Amino acid sequence: MKWKKGKHMLTTLKEVLADARNAGYAVPAFDCVEDVMVRAILETCEQMRSPVVLMCLIGADLDGNGWEYVPGLIKAAADFHSVPVVLHLDHATDLESIKKAVDCGFTSVMIDGSALPFEENVEISKATARLAHPKGVSVEGELGCVGGVDLQATNRIESVLTEPGDVERFVATTGVDALAVSIGTSHGVYESLPELNIDRLKELNRVSKVPLVLHGGSGTPDNQIQEAVRNGICKLNIYADCRIAMAKGLKASADSQTRPDPPAQQLFGPIKNELAKVVREKIELLGSAEKA
Repeated sequence: MKWKKGKHMLTTLKEVLADARNAGYAVPAFDCVEDVMVRAILETCEQMRSPVVLMCLIGADLDGNGWEYVPGLIKAAADFHSVPVVLHLDHATDLESIKKAVDCGFTSVMIDGSALPFEENVEISKATARLAHPKGVSVEGELGCVGGVDLQATNRIESVLTEPGDVERFVATTGVDALAVSIGTSHGVYESLPELNIDRLKELNRVSKVPLVLHGGSGTPDNQIQEAVRNGICKLNIYADCRIAMAKGLKASADSQTRPDPPAQQLFGPIKNELAKVVREKIELLGSAEKA
């Protein structure tokens, strides 16, 4: 798909993933918590002509003014870029957060009912679609459970693989536009390398009428990610790899200071450069370069 240059490029998840599924690539999706991330990611995607999903993660980062600040920055910055940009709420578990995101101008929301019994997951996902779709907002649901540790590393959740027999009914009943599935990844930093269940993914892709999403993309071996994209994954969520890169840049910045009033580029440049490296690597890995 060729996107019109110069057009306001804030768009929906449904739109960008439809092209990804048709053309056999995946769109990188990055959790963004500060302005330095937004700029580094968007400028790199512009250079590489890649569509991108910028995600705001439910939690402390959106508390207080966070609901206006980071989403507002993304909405404003999207006007200055000619690649498709999706503003996406990541891992909401309640309808109040969904409504807030829709009212704040998000173009996509994820409702994570994966920890609920199947019928309750269906109900909250269906209710999310009823809230979001009339405003033109896309909905991502999750079926099965991608485990791992939380951001504070205090709570570990075990993964539960997605059952192919549940997918068709879930998608048809809820009306979600994309489906996050569990095939062996986990959130956070891996203690040992995962082994993705590609045979399970093939079954899921065969029965799903909507594009499939893979969470826990950081640290997963490249060859497994590429195999997953070849077999139906259209969006890959990435956060831990970005945090690792920024920490590396932050250390380099601190180590390089030689004066009490360093220029801004010396302070933030190493952080942006390390993050941009990760973004470029993910775009090349997922095959999304030159797709905008």
